[in-house]
Amino acid sequence: MTERGRSALTRDPTHLVIGPSQLRWEGDTLVIKIDERAAPIPSRLKGQVRVYPHGVNARDFTLDPAGRHLWRPLAPLARVEVAFSHPGIHWQGSGYLDSNRGAEPLERAFQGWDWSRAGLHQEAMILYDTRARAGEGAQLALRFTAQGEIDEMQLPPRAPLPKTPVWRIARRTHCDPGERPRVLETLEDTPFYARSVVRTRLLGRDAQMVHESLCLDRFSQPWVKSLLPFRMPRSTR
Repeated sequence: MTERGRSALTRDPTHLVIGPSQLRWEGDTLVIKIDERAAPIPSRLKGQVRVYPHGVNARDFTLDPAGRHLWRPLAPLARVEVAFSHPGIHWQGSGYLDSNRGAEPLERAFQGWDWSRAGLHQEAMILYDTRARAGEGAQLALRFTAQGEIDEMQLPPRAPLPKTPVWRIARRTHCDPGERPRVLETLEDTPFYARSVVRTRLLGRDAQMVHESLCLDRFSQPWVKSLLPFRMPRSTR
């Protein structure tokens, strides 16, 4: 998306508008309208995403020892419909929605983290393993049911994953003891962030998860920050 100034932002309890893009609630459905320019190769990005949550979670989870950073898995289980005119793509499937917020830059509190979400039939399993700069970061293993129940569990054993092929970001995950998770696809391979599709086993069941690794030590490097405007344009309007 595009970084914009404060004048481009308006919001109320049911709407969030940032420049030409916006999110709004229509009853129990979240409607996301996107009208942006892609980068680094300029192209139009225009369309709509509709998120139909199977229940909305109102609980926050603290990620750092000081309590400055909060994470809320708003819709651990959801259905999404995607319809874009630029480019012309349409699809629907299972989805997920969450939110992070904090009182300071992430790199002050964390060295990085590994996060993953796996759909398990009518349930979702979310694993969050943060590496705090001081003290113990959050280590969360949460199972969400379609009825909105949350089962807090002990984080399964860590298991290594191969580094990303281009930027060599370290990846690790958690799975049932004795299992060897496998990277099926690396979706994003950037200087400080990786998103992947991983096949593993959780709770005795085969699982395919969306996995992310964030290296904030790498992000903190000036040469990395100098690259950000090429992927996320900045606008004064």
